Amino acid sequence: MTNTTVPRILIIDGYTKAAREQLQSGGASLAADLYVGLLQRCAPDGIECDIIFPADPGASLPVGEAIRDYDGVAWTGCSSCVFSGEPDVAEQIEFARECYQRGVPAFGSCWAAQIAVVAAGGEVALNPNGREMGIARGITLTDEGRAHPLYEGKPAVFDAFTSHDDEVTVLPDGAERLAGNDFTQVQSVVVKHEGTEFWGLQYHPEYDLHEMARLMFCRLEKLVKLKFFADEAAGMAHIEQLEALHADPSRTDIASALSLKADVMDQSLRTVEVRNWINHLVLPNMRR
Repeated sequence: MTNTTVPRILIIDGYTKAAREQLQSGGASLAADLYVGLLQRCAPDGIECDIIFPADPGASLPVGEAIRDYDGVAWTGCSSCVFSGEPDVAEQIEFARECYQRGVPAFGSCWAAQIAVVAAGGEVALNPNGREMGIARGITLTDEGRAHPLYEGKPAVFDAFTSHDDEVTVLPDGAERLAGNDFTQVQSVVVKHEGTEFWGLQYHPEYDLHEMARLMFCRLEKLVKLKFFADEAAGMAHIEQLEALHADPSRTDIASALSLKADVMDQSLRTVEVRNWINHLVLPNMRR
């Protein structure tokens, strides 16, 4: 008998309410909504998504066997710091541990890689190179990455959208570094813990040119202070270029000026990792 049930995914959006409102005020989408769209595009036969905002007062993450109501957990990016000691952050780390223990595979961007590592006993710290923002250049697969199903169909060297201050510094037992670049040593990691896998990316396959433009707009004051742009006008000019290229991908003049290639522009190539997670971990793990 054919099982026609589609996978059910829990999306964890760790942004605080204030942080979400600040992004939306600048025209950026909610991280959770980006992940819903991402998963829906990448699931071959459909998918169901539930969303939890664990930083909100009164929010409740599933516990115990209730976690097994889901076939996978997807973690969005987040502006919080994994080593902050904030109560909601500690709760998210504990929830990741529960997912390992309950056998529910996980995946996610940026914050997700850091949560995956810390929950299994690894460490995260501020990146001594500073903030990596916009495009992470020259992400290179390790030997383990080339052989891993996370990267089936992905070039051995690629660029990706990114936005982070912290990085993984110590891998826990059972973890493998799958990719890195000159700026951030751990650009992706697979953590095998308690018999369960968490595939974490330091970059953002859910972003596109428009979302990166809006995020830069929201972070413009900070980016000017960090010397990403000479001044606000230069930052706005860059943001407008991203928006123009998003509106008209045939603008090779802009793509060339910004050194943007298919690994960033092509949605199918940009989201290979998500499809691979669904096909290799989620579908085989589905409730029967």
